[in-house]
Order: sequence, then C-alpha cells, then structure tokens
Amino acid sequence: MDKQLEMDVSNGHYRDQHRLAMSHFTSIKTRMVDKSHLQQALKDLGFTCQEGKVEVFGLEGVRTAVEFKIKRKNPDMEVGFRRAGDAYEVVADWEGFTEEHQRAFVQKIAQRYAYNAARKKLEEQGFNLASEEVQQDGRIHLVLRRTT
Repeated sequence: MDKQLEMDVSNGHYRDQHRLAMSHFTSIKTRMVDKSHLQQALKDLGFTCQEGKVEVFGLEGVRTAVEFKIKRKNPDMEVGFRRAGDAYEVVADWEGFTEEHQRAFVQKIAQRYAYNAARKKLEEQGFNLASEEVQQDGRIHLVLRRTT
C-alpha cells in the first residue's frame, strides 16, 4: 500500500494525507516549490539528478513516472521527485526503511533547499556571505553582510 505524507519544511513535521492505490511507493508531499533549489540541494548532498522521461523502480519491478530522480547508495533504491500541485513530492519504494529514516532523508533535503533559497534571495537583495557555521545539532548559522 502507498501512503502519502505532507511535510512542513519549516519544522519537519509530517501529516498523513491518504492511502493511494496498491503499490509499494510512498509519496511525501513537501513545500519545496522551486526545481532549481531542489536540484541544487540534491547536488549539495552528493546526488546526481537524472531528468527526462524517467521512472523510479520499486520492488517486484513496479514503476512510477517522475520528473527527475536520484539513486541512493543502494543501487536498487531510487528516489524520484514530481510536481504535485504547486510543490514537489518525494516518491520512493521505502520497503525496509523506517518512517524515521524517510523523515531524516527528506528533512536533510529540505534543509539544503531552505539554505539555497535563503542564500539566493538574500544575494538578490545585495547581501554577501561573510561566514557559515554548522552547529552540533545540524542547524546552519549564516552571517551575511550588505555592502553599500
């Protein structure tokens, strides 16, 4: 069975949405709306995106179409991304992975997405990165300065 979750990028909390048709794929709806920030976040995390007419493969040869996908360290584990309304959803066959593992994976992507979106927006407003520090709890502290 598939299930769909919605994730709030600001706090990493999930809400169950509904069960979908029978298969092994889970779709996690996010609030990530900008494809370039999402793909940059994936690149920052060491993934390569494959675009075009692509599908992610699940157990027993089950497939589903996505806009782009990445491969995980496990070559049989593909994760796809597709537009669902005004945001992207993460699509994968998470068989054998806990919900905590899924949450941690999506939160890591969401954090890099937010980082890239914030940096771009601030740079557009004339700010430059002065320093960056990753805290022990994983939070990223940025110091930006505007030169006049």
